Amino acid sequence: MKYVCNDCRFYLPVDVFKGICKLSKEKVLPENEASDKFEKQKKCKFCKHFTLSQNNEFIGKCMSTTDAYPDMNAKNCKNFSWEQ
Repeated sequence: MKYVCNDCRFYLPVDVFKGICKLSKEKVLPENEASDKFEKQKKCKFCKHFTLSQNNEFIGKCMSTTDAYPDMNAKNCKNFSWEQ
């Protein structure tokens, strides 16, 4: 999997189109390739309980019951567990 800035825990969104890297303090685009200091942010797409929909790449299921978006922040999710 190719990681982008938006997947990094050091990415701070300013708006939909740009953000700031908390480490370098530089402006970055969310789709920029992640740097070598990349650390995954807790998101549904990185959780072992998330399954992506077969028909739609923009939605999936959490624990096979609840609709969830792959890029949804899961920082406060009590069921979050890193995928292997």
